[in-house]
Amino acid sequence: MFGKRADGTYAASIGGVVMSIPRQVGKTFFIGAVTFALCMLNPGMLVIWTAHQLATAGETFRSMQGMAKQPKVRPFIKQVRLGSGDEAIEFSNGSRILFGARERGFGLGFTKVGVLVLDEAQRVTEKTMDDLIPTMNQADNPLLFMVGTPPRPTDSGEEFKARRRKALEVERRKQAGEKPECNMVYVEFSADKNVRPEKWPMGQVDWAAVSTANPSYPLRTPKSAVLRMLENLRPESMRREAFGVWDEDQAGSRAISADLWSDTGVAEAPEGMKSYGVAFSIDGSRVAVAGAVAHGDDEVHVELIAQADDDAGLSTLANWLCDKGPDGVARWRSAGAIVLGGSAGAGVLKQLLIERRVPEKRIRVVSTPQYLQACAMTDDAFTDRKATHRAHEGQKVLDDAISIVDKDKRGGWMATVPEGDETPVEAVSLALWGARTSKRKVRAEGERRAVVFQ
Repeated sequence: MFGKRADGTYAASIGGVVMSIPRQVGKTFFIGAVTFALCMLNPGMLVIWTAHQLATAGETFRSMQGMAKQPKVRPFIKQVRLGSGDEAIEFSNGSRILFGARERGFGLGFTKVGVLVLDEAQRVTEKTMDDLIPTMNQADNPLLFMVGTPPRPTDSGEEFKARRRKALEVERRKQAGEKPECNMVYVEFSADKNVRPEKWPMGQVDWAAVSTANPSYPLRTPKSAVLRMLENLRPESMRREAFGVWDEDQAGSRAISADLWSDTGVAEAPEGMKSYGVAFSIDGSRVAVAGAVAHGDDEVHVELIAQADDDAGLSTLANWLCDKGPDGVARWRSAGAIVLGGSAGAGVLKQLLIERRVPEKRIRVVSTPQYLQACAMTDDAFTDRKATHRAHEGQKVLDDAISIVDKDKRGGWMATVPEGDETPVEAVSLALWGARTSKRKVRAEGERRAVVFQ
């Protein structure tokens, strides 16, 4: 939490400190101790501690009153201010910790907030972030804390989930040998995701799983508390509340809504100029190929052609692009562009195509700005009803990918569920971008052939 960069700023000052942790394991006491220490060390610091509901904020304040009375803390305390809406702990050096409920609008309007604590982070909304994050703008080296339990299906936990996805993506890129920039601390206490309390034999508890998930077991959370939860909570609630396990069946967010995707589905591809897009995953473990057709008034149609879990068949892919299609013409010849994205394989595939006498001007390896432009262009095209896709059972891989792919902070595509795959959507975007930006002209009306991606 307190790691600093070379310039003395907190390494997590931008993205914050995010904690996913089971219920009633001492997180309030821990974060409380942290904020007390910061207030003692930094005269004049303002801490805003918010919970979703008034009752939770009040309970937290009562716990902090007890901390303020500790013998080693009491000398630093000026007063504990009581009263509904005015709960605060004031320090002799001018620091303050103010408590309130977000449902009552607490926190809005403050300035120079040095520490912002968002308790019950699983219920933090986009509006909450809009209201409270700007309160830290004038503070010197501020810290944000988001602390909560895995969201229930009824929780508005998209902000919390988005930060977990970011942490998982950073870890995935590290495993792939990259060095992604990271400005956030993410900590998750949980048992193994496969823990299933409902399958334990009667009277038998996996106490090792309890110990893994709960740092307060067995001292603060005794065995009797765990047994009580097992007796009274539903299995899925037990996994979230007691074991800190995120729901596997939580649908990830999506940029293109289900209704919009359904509305833009068509039975056949229109006539026009074709373009191909090939997207490689960051680690090179997946590749997807898509096609697009530019037609009409800036309209475009897209289809997924193939998706594979490895790039071992690059020679086969290069051969396919050079072979004759259903129209009797080499696929690359009938296409305005072959657009490649992903450093893991784009360069290799380009060289293979050149070796097969594909003109280099037909092959376009996109830069990062061009990739982001392709993603934005695709999103806008569907939103404006200028894009269509083939509604067919053979497009299920693309349909599934669209349902779990959203925009990341840069504007690129990102899978929003564990083990999700964004490459089909990236391939479609590259093909669409190629179709939209190709300088080749569509054949005259009498020379057109039916478009078939086979």
